[in-house]
Amino acid sequence: MSATLVKTPSTAPPAEPPLRVVPTRRAGQWAAAVLVLVLLALGLVSVVRNEAFQWDVVARYFTSASVLRGLGLTLWLTALVMALGFVLGTLLAVLRLSANPVLRAVSWGYVWFFRSTPILVQLLFWFNIGVLYPRILGVNTVNLLGPVAVAVIGLTLHEAAYAAEVVRGGILSVDRGQTEAAQSLGLGRWRRLSRIVLPQAMRAIVPPAGNMLIGTLKGTSIVSVIAVQDLLYSTQLVYHRTYEIIPLLLVATLWYVAVTSVLGLGQHYVERHYARGAAGAR
Repeated sequence: MSATLVKTPSTAPPAEPPLRVVPTRRAGQWAAAVLVLVLLALGLVSVVRNEAFQWDVVARYFTSASVLRGLGLTLWLTALVMALGFVLGTLLAVLRLSANPVLRAVSWGYVWFFRSTPILVQLLFWFNIGVLYPRILGVNTVNLLGPVAVAVIGLTLHEAAYAAEVVRGGILSVDRGQTEAAQSLGLGRWRRLSRIVLPQAMRAIVPPAGNMLIGTLKGTSIVSVIAVQDLLYSTQLVYHRTYEIIPLLLVATLWYVAVTSVLGLGQHYVERHYARGAAGAR
């Protein structure tokens, strides 16, 4: 008895329909976005239409000579303080990383002291230096320092303490192998620092330095307490005479917003410049 094999034709499985991608429904997010935009629009309309802001007075004083002089002094003071502060701060950072324990202690003590005392107190001490030390090395100090000089000294010493930590953090962010490679090439300490370490550290230094710059610009308004005619003090002089307090404060506010916006944009491009070649740089 022979078995007969019957070959049945193979049937391929039915083709599955292609998957259809359905976007996630985000009704809640869109509703929240619309609500936020409506609230922002209502707030903007209320500010623009509120007669108490006196926008005509703001427009009249926005580019007045006294306000522009105050703005110029604010910008000059900010640039000078940042430059001097970072020069001194870089020196303090190098001392903090030194192998000499005395230099490390001095740098640490400086940073500790100036970060622990309010900037207003420091300015008032410098403003009254003639009361504390009437003569230094035979020099009469009663009228030695004017308000602008006091502002430069006080702000510079204050900013240097923060700049020292920013620079120190940037230096520590550089891989130690870079320094060792420079040592193997016979480069001296100063050339290693200026040619190898600091250029690579700038990528870590620039973001906090940019924040410091903007903070210093706004922080210069505190010098108005020692009668330095910066932007805020210039507007105060006007509204003490005209009693138009709100519009003059708006003038100062708008100038601060405009300058900090420009500085923020510049910071973005500087960061992008130093981030070239880094992973994820844009």
